[in-house]
Amino acid sequence: MNDDPEDFFPKYKEELVKIASETDIPEAVKRSVTAYRVNILKVFKSFPDSLQLAEEVRRIKEYSINHIKELVEEACESFERNKASCYLAKTAKEANEIVGDLVGSGKLVVKAKSMVTEEIGLREYLQELGNEVWETDLGELIIQLAGERPTHLIYPSIHMTRERVAKLFKEKLGVEVEPDISKLVATARRFLRDKLVKADVGISGANAVAADSGSILTIENESNIRLSTALPPKYIAVTGVEKIVPKLRDALTVLEATWRFIGYPAPSYVNMIFSASKTGDIENTVTYGAQGPKEMHVVLVDNGRIEVAKHPVLKESLYCLKCGACMFECPIFTLVAGNYGDKYPGGIGLIWSYFTGGNKERITSMLYACALCYRCKERCPLKIDTPRMITTLRSMLVKEGYVPPQVREIAEETLEANEKILEELEKNIQKNERK
Repeated sequence: MNDDPEDFFPKYKEELVKIASETDIPEAVKRSVTAYRVNILKVFKSFPDSLQLAEEVRRIKEYSINHIKELVEEACESFERNKASCYLAKTAKEANEIVGDLVGSGKLVVKAKSMVTEEIGLREYLQELGNEVWETDLGELIIQLAGERPTHLIYPSIHMTRERVAKLFKEKLGVEVEPDISKLVATARRFLRDKLVKADVGISGANAVAADSGSILTIENESNIRLSTALPPKYIAVTGVEKIVPKLRDALTVLEATWRFIGYPAPSYVNMIFSASKTGDIENTVTYGAQGPKEMHVVLVDNGRIEVAKHPVLKESLYCLKCGACMFECPIFTLVAGNYGDKYPGGIGLIWSYFTGGNKERITSMLYACALCYRCKERCPLKIDTPRMITTLRSMLVKEGYVPPQVREIAEETLEANEKILEELEKNIQKNERK
């Protein structure tokens, strides 16, 4: 319960105004939005069935979220059958502890991009245990070096211009490089290649999980996921339970819709991982630990998901593919990027931040920044009704005592006006009765 909302609302309002007016974030996001709109039109032209594909994925996600507990159980059984260890983490703390026990300390860990690991603060947790941990996605590496959080679900460093990235590489990596994108990419490649080859542990998330076959599916362009999950002797997948779908063909359908609405006709790589590396080349006897990982572990993270799956309105947030298309249409996001959000960026990110244990004061403030323009729903491949969820969450937080002062003032003025109207109405009724 928050007793004094006067303290937090002006602070976050001032933060957003300052970012929009005094930084290069709007220009950086503008460049990305322009590129996205060109790319998505090309995709729709090449694949005119994209909307029908998205409708099919919506049906898959609706079924999966309605059967989330059963699918978690089936997925774990399938992973165990594949000789991969499976764990269900009820909370962020439990997820970190499971991974921490698997990693230990003094290790070199390489990570692929994963919003759920950002949600639980896994990199920071492993670093506190005495491990060297590196993000291998270029955008995530940039964010790590800057000491910031991702500002987009797909493009974590979308708010940074090439000029700022060049400056950051000079400061953190000691490399002088001009603000040319291809040269910046080459610099990151040289730095990360050594880490990937020497890593003790590789960690990734998942774009989808197939319950029937016990498989982790990922989409990528950089090849960092492939290297992070294949080179180290130990592989750990950390993913939310909402990523589980019934069958492998469902998972592949989800992936195709995801990459299309990201704006790619096709990604460079689609990875499917069922188990640790194995061979049966000697006497047809399967032995684990060939050229890739010797062991595989899967940590399925709940952290509020199973509970929100019961909510008649907010459960729709679990359908999200994390394609980030909605953010390119959001008038607030285009001005301040992921600063509009909390644990997760953007409008739908506020819903995710709420049920995964985000800062309620910040979430409340950001909820009232939403213009309810519905452009996010129109762009969303699954037509997720984020504005409806935002108004629902506003009401829920009011009951918890989180109300911005302006909203409280309007409510009090409205209530006062209504009381006056009722008084006048009662007087008129009494006059008529005396007549």
